[in-house]
Amino acid sequence: MDDNDIKKLEAHLKRTFGNPHVAVKARPKQKDSAEVEMKGEFIGVLYQDEDDDGSFLFEMAILAEDLE
Repeated sequence: MDDNDIKKLEAHLKRTFGNPHVAVKARPKQKDSAEVEMKGEFIGVLYQDEDDDGSFLFEMAILAEDLE
């Protein structure tokens, strides 16, 4: 995932969530994914889709403790 992909994904997530505090950051040891943060807090990971070139998958875990 290059800088251009990261910029496009960050802009898309900001529009989609209606939140200017979304940030997409490269993962130094992983070239096929990036971390997603909101106001500096980790919320998920973006992966390049292996089956569809140019597409990405967003994975976000929601823990039981977060729902309390």
